[in-house]
Amino acid sequence: MAKKARTAITPTRDENYPEWYQQVVKASDMAENSPVRGCMVIKPWGYALWENIVREMDDIFKETGVKNAYFPLFIPLSFLEKEAEHVEGFAKECAVVTHHRLEPSPDGGLVPAGKLAEPLVVRPTSETIIGDSFSKWVNSHRDLPILLNQWANVVRWEMRTRTFLRTSEFLWQEGHTVHATEEEAIERTEMMLEVYAKFAEEYLALPVIRGRKSKSERFPGAVDTMCIESMMQDRKALQAGTSHFLGQNFAKGSGIKFQNDKEQEQYAWTTSWGVSTRMIGGVIMTHGDDDGMIMPPRVASSHVVLLPIYKSDEDKEKVLEYTKALEKELKSVYYHHRKITVELDDRNIGGSRVWEWVKKGIPLRVEIGPRDIAEDSVFMARRDQPKKQSMKKDQFISEITDILDDMQKNLYDKAVAYREENTVNIDRTDEFYKFFTPENKNTPEIHGGFAMSHWCGSEGCEETIKKDLSVTIRCIPFDGVKEEGNCIVCSDKSSERVVFAKSY
Repeated sequence: MAKKARTAITPTRDENYPEWYQQVVKASDMAENSPVRGCMVIKPWGYALWENIVREMDDIFKETGVKNAYFPLFIPLSFLEKEAEHVEGFAKECAVVTHHRLEPSPDGGLVPAGKLAEPLVVRPTSETIIGDSFSKWVNSHRDLPILLNQWANVVRWEMRTRTFLRTSEFLWQEGHTVHATEEEAIERTEMMLEVYAKFAEEYLALPVIRGRKSKSERFPGAVDTMCIESMMQDRKALQAGTSHFLGQNFAKGSGIKFQNDKEQEQYAWTTSWGVSTRMIGGVIMTHGDDDGMIMPPRVASSHVVLLPIYKSDEDKEKVLEYTKALEKELKSVYYHHRKITVELDDRNIGGSRVWEWVKKGIPLRVEIGPRDIAEDSVFMARRDQPKKQSMKKDQFISEITDILDDMQKNLYDKAVAYREENTVNIDRTDEFYKFFTPENKNTPEIHGGFAMSHWCGSEGCEETIKKDLSVTIRCIPFDGVKEEGNCIVCSDKSSERVVFAKSY
């Protein structure tokens, strides 16, 4: 019997995927639970990753004409009530402020006092309060379009939480736009979804399926919701971003009107779109292995760690001098319009030092000892590959951007291959149910993957699958092939396949 390979993370993905995920987050030192139930503390290594996502995405937004703004955290309850479907969709997740001060209690504690005339909802999303501002800013067709984004935190009081993936408070961006015509609003909705899709694929190395949600899965109050869906290594789907065409629903609720070029008053057309720190969870679950995190180079918290190796004080002086000179040279190199970021770890703590950086997922590790200096070389390891190699220092400096790009491509290609391997066309109901039934009772989270099956469009059939298997329609793909078939539930006629999967 072959000896089981030793891994840095216990349990492994195959043994207990949910617990593996939690242990990777802990071992990579990215985040930890906070004293507030369901909330997280994002530590520097994790926040640096988020900062890089923000920085890159913000630049892309601005290239499309979007400007940043900020709106209040608190939303009057009456604002949410203006859009009935919207408030119903978020009602169970809302945190509500009802008092504005604390007073001493007889037992020596504190009690809420000063009841508010109107309760305030802690922002679960901002369509209604931003709509109030839009109603004041928009008077004429000349005021349009308005293209705004805010980077903010939101609160959705989740019952079951998981770090980065689903927390009671999380960081995100939410874009909100106002347009004079339906066509312009739909074009913006589609444009921002494609921005998300390209960012996920080109920066996070997450292959995504572009599509639209079924009616029951739409954003509350939206006319249409478009999304990108990605497959994780437990073969569940992660909704990595959404873009919503709101029609005139929120404009009517907030009174966003304007005089058109014929001096006729009409309601505006609006959109909203957003992604969050959930993306970090997606990166972990798509690329991580049983030794920890693997960061895509384009958004990595840092690109390379330099690990000087020495035994004597004399060696230490020489090695550190060489290492610091290399650090300076690397920091002057540009990788995708930003400078290479370098960590220098000279702690003398033995082999655990290397494993710390492996678990953190830094793309490149470079060891430098007296022998390397004598040959003017470095000993380099890529996080996505098991092998190490010796390289001349100048060669490493000149090729580092190519090495990082090759790693980025490798991660993406590997994720694409995994998704394709676990995506199946299914036409028989018994095969469909078997596909989503775990073979091993000890790993209930692991199932077949993505089922491409026909659906007649009935919400009843959709609900049956959800009730029986906890499987939902993740999206109706934009690039799906039109073909005749029969609904996987009721056998009625269908003209296209949709993506069925379990999801986060």
